Amino acid sequence: ILRKLLTKQGYEIVGEAYDGTAAIQKYRELKPDLVLMDIILSDPTMNGIETIKWIIKIDPGALIIIVSAMEHEGLINEALVAGAKNYCVKPFETNELIQIIDKVLKGNR
Repeated sequence: ILRKLLTKQGYEIVGEAYDGTAAIQKYRELKPDLVLMDIILSDPTMNGIETIKWIIKIDPGALIIIVSAMEHEGLINEALVAGAKNYCVKPFETNELIQIIDKVLKGNR
């Protein structure tokens, strides 16, 4: 869904990963401008927050946005402390997500 929505808005999608280990590997390989990540991943050993921590170790300047149905304030705060720059709660409006992406890419939270 995100690929289709963002491509339609003119963004280029350079990769996708379905678990934390793959996300870290893809990040190293592709060095994307921005990462959209869920807190809940299919990897039983590494959730989105742990994955964020690893990506930030690789690249302290990484731009990561949490896109998750988990609206639990503690988890969102934990993701932000780990290094995520912002978050968007599912379900979301396309304009809401685009505004968050644009803010993060421009260096604003």
